[in-house]
Amino acid sequence: MKTFTQQYEIAKNNSIEFMKKGQISAYLNSLVEMNKYKRLMVAVVSN
Repeated sequence: MKTFTQQYEIAKNNSIEFMKKGQISAYLNSLVEMNKYKRLMVAVVSN
């Protein structure tokens, strides 16, 4: 769980940086990655 949280935060920070730089495709990929880790965290908590 702790690693999922850390990876989620890294993806979140990356997405913010990509948006500031105007790299839209990289920003969207980071959002998809954030969604993946969020789903994993929810799955771990529910089990």
